[in-house]
Amino acid sequence: MTRVVVVRHGQTHWNVEARIQGHGDSGLTEEGIAQAEAIAARLAGEPCDVLISSDLGRAHETARRIAARNGKPIILDSRFRERGFGVGEGMTYEELDRAYPGAFLRTGEIDPDLSTPGGESRREFHSRVSQAFEDVASTHAGRNVIVVAHGGVLSSLYRHVHAVGFDAMKPIHIANASYNLLHHDGRAWTIETWSDTAHLDGAESFEEA
Repeated sequence: MTRVVVVRHGQTHWNVEARIQGHGDSGLTEEGIAQAEAIAARLAGEPCDVLISSDLGRAHETARRIAARNGKPIILDSRFRERGFGVGEGMTYEELDRAYPGAFLRTGEIDPDLSTPGGESRREFHSRVSQAFEDVASTHAGRNVIVVAHGGVLSSLYRHVHAVGFDAMKPIHIANASYNLLHHDGRAWTIETWSDTAHLDGAESFEEA
């Protein structure tokens, strides 16, 4: 049995401003740093053989705090990056919707192949993330793995595990610095714990779709 804990990075300034981050980046807020320290303290008491992180700054900054507690080297993997939004990165969700209608829908009909210039479609993003987690399960079979990633990555993983199409609307709650525990038995994934924030005070959940 492979045990995988997936952590969303701590709160960033662009999270607070409701701006699209994508492959761009925004530093952790003071609250985000405290969240990262809190999840690191929780994970310090759990087994870890491998620590993997998205190579984007906000995830890497969160992973460094986990590594400081458990002593594991961080393996940076760009496949765990957030969905790329190209020219839309840095825009608010409202600005993106005005400039590129349908690129980030939470309601209505989804075009899985729609992307902003320089960005990824839902189909491309889901394929990248799904394959990355399948590779983790096969490469690190029987081990304890921590992956630090992003809200969109967790949403895509949830869809992959539950066979929810990436072209279907499905609100999925994912809090910053949340604890998400999955197992892989060599054939399939199961989710034991999702968006657990017991280690945080007053955490707010962000809804991915």
